[in-house]
Amino acid sequence: MTIENIFDISGSAMTAQQLRMTTTASNLSKADITTGSANSAYKARYPIFSAAQSAVNSSLMEEIGGVKIEGIYESNTEARKSYQPGHPIADENGYVYYSNVNPIEEMTNLISASRSYEMNAQVLTTAKTLMLRTLQLGQS
Repeated sequence: MTIENIFDISGSAMTAQQLRMTTTASNLSKADITTGSANSAYKARYPIFSAAQSAVNSSLMEEIGGVKIEGIYESNTEARKSYQPGHPIADENGYVYYSNVNPIEEMTNLISASRSYEMNAQVLTTAKTLMLRTLQLGQS
């Protein structure tokens, strides 16, 4: 594995975690939106990642990895409903529907994504430091 591969792998992981943080923030911002029907309630969205084994270094015969963003998954969990007959957008049975976003799960996702992003940033910093020290060895 070359040093450029480290930057590619960590960079793709940081991009993936940034998307994860963005979708989580979007989910959290829509957690308490009400609607008059279960079908129109906001559904939480989550990114789908896979391991990327996309390129082969022909001289060393190795695969270069990383993180591939497959797409965004929309949760199929049912919307929360609350009996509020006086609410202006309540349905004919008096129910108001909320998104299926679970704020506790979303905060856990946000913390996890943030930590993963930080770890990949640290990998880049360490690789850069090692490169600089290697260059300094040649100066002695």
